[in-house]
Amino acid sequence: MRLGRLGGRTFASLRHRDYRLYFAGNAVSFIGVWMQQIAAYWLVLDLTDSPVAVGMLALVQTVPVTVLSLVGGAVADRVDVRRMLIACETLLALVAAAMAALALSGSITVWQLYCLGFAQGVAIALSAPARHALVFRIVGRPDLPNAVALSSGLGTTARVVGPALGGLVVAAAGPGIAFGLNAASYGVSIGAMLAMHVRPRPSAPASNSILAGIGETFRFAFGSRRVTVAFLTVLLVSTFAFNFDVLLPLLARRTLDEGAEVFGLVAAVFGAGALCGSLILATTGRARMALLLGGAGGFGTFQLLLAPQTSLVVVCALLFGAGVFYILWGASTLAVLQLAAPEHLRARAASLYFFGFMGGAPLGGLIAGSLVSLGGTRLAFASAGVVALTVAAAGVLALLRTSPRRVEAHAP
Repeated sequence: MRLGRLGGRTFASLRHRDYRLYFAGNAVSFIGVWMQQIAAYWLVLDLTDSPVAVGMLALVQTVPVTVLSLVGGAVADRVDVRRMLIACETLLALVAAAMAALALSGSITVWQLYCLGFAQGVAIALSAPARHALVFRIVGRPDLPNAVALSSGLGTTARVVGPALGGLVVAAAGPGIAFGLNAASYGVSIGAMLAMHVRPRPSAPASNSILAGIGETFRFAFGSRRVTVAFLTVLLVSTFAFNFDVLLPLLARRTLDEGAEVFGLVAAVFGAGALCGSLILATTGRARMALLLGGAGGFGTFQLLLAPQTSLVVVCALLFGAGVFYILWGASTLAVLQLAAPEHLRARAASLYFFGFMGGAPLGGLIAGSLVSLGGTRLAFASAGVVALTVAAAGVLALLRTSPRRVEAHAP
């Protein structure tokens, strides 16, 4: 059965057996991850009623990404990425199980959540470059943009289902059950990876040290204007304009004056928009700078429109639009960077994207929490919108200087 024909180009990468396994395993695991995130942020808010404390949880989860994501890419270019992923997923399962045990016993504290969040961040920082490199090895260059879009769609479907389920589980049974369900979901993902047939890539030369590998990553990042614009766009927009893990619980509780169910709803609506964006990219099947920069600009515009809103219906409509444009710039950046990289830099190109996407989150989360303390979510969303629009405009101008007739370029 040729699965690529089911939806034309939209589902082309699903014709690869190992990608189907990857897709199915992560479909379960990603939902569990978002259930855990919803539960953790809401638990911190319940324990402290402090937006800064919510930002601190984002900080401890993402500091390891800032420090270790490029290391993870350099390591993944030297080892069997499938085995590396299995080890990291096992660590994440143990972290989730510990959170469940502490929450169910009633003894969990904010500091314990921070420590376990840090361990979670370490595992994610090391696993993310390997995950993206594994997808490339499974599907190859022709199907990579499609696979990236479908993987993004998978993640954003989890943003729809996970928060909705997480909000219901937290409201009905408490955060400990949500943590336990996430721990169980990792078993499905690990089983799928064990069943794969993908062969390990030949190891990099021993003389190519990890530190030298990181240096080569930065030379790649600033070696061409197109790659530089893609990297700086995702770094700046993610740091200063994409702090929804911090802002959405505060939007639900402080601006809308609602509970965990509405938090789950608004997060799910944003995810639904992102799912639509991923299907648009999957159908397009190409890595386009116009989509990347247009997506960043649209993302900023919807946040500016969202800033003054206090109606749940209007907030949901605008979050749906923001979700569409979020995927357009996020997934396009990953495809652009990976397709521009030579074979020996494949995992490091993915780590560069991940560093850009999450490396500034420690700073961004604290800024977002502080802005809410000063001026509510109105000030935080308005500031984010201005930053995203400014970065998108600067990127367009930079590319116009390279090619006055063409903002959009295709991967080599």
